Amino acid sequence: MPGAIVRDIVDSVYEWDIIKTKIFPLFRGNCFFTDDTVMTCVVAGKNV
Repeated sequence: MPGAIVRDIVDSVYEWDIIKTKIFPLFRGNCFFTDDTVMTCVVAGKNV
């Protein structure tokens, strides 16, 4: 689950802009959690 949360936060700045490279900064200053991050935590919390 931590990997899914990190991926959501890292991908948040690229969610609407398609990038075609594998070289990009992971954590930028404008990263944020998304609705997908919240839903991941909710589903994980219900399955505990």
